[in-house]
Amino acid sequence: MARILAFDYGTKRIGIAVTDPLQIIATGLTTIHPKDIVDFLKKYLETEQVELFVVGEPKQMDGTASQSMPHVKGFMTILKKAFPAIPIEKMDERFTSKMASAAITQSGLKKADRQSKELIDTISATIILQSWMEKRSYGAL
Repeated sequence: MARILAFDYGTKRIGIAVTDPLQIIATGLTTIHPKDIVDFLKKYLETEQVELFVVGEPKQMDGTASQSMPHVKGFMTILKKAFPAIPIEKMDERFTSKMASAAITQSGLKKADRQSKELIDTISATIILQSWMEKRSYGAL
């Protein structure tokens, strides 16, 4: 089996998470600046098989698209052009940053480490991927 990559897109940073090859466990991979994402993925795909990209879909509380949705759509267009063979699915990302912050707070890390925006973005991507995997296992996708 191939891996699945998930992205928590932001205009300053993109958090990335990945499954193991058997698609059982979601793990934070890294945080990349948006301008570096295509080069990073090309290099990553030289050594790893990826069958799907999951992109966090920013929504308001009422389910409508948030203000950052145009940026996410642009990011998805870049992914489609650079990697046309890899399908893209969207996953609701509401609350992922708050969930990531809560997980970090409970982790026992020092305060300076807990405030790392890169860590929050990577954990948010992991939550997006884990949520997608749970929906798939329940047959909701």
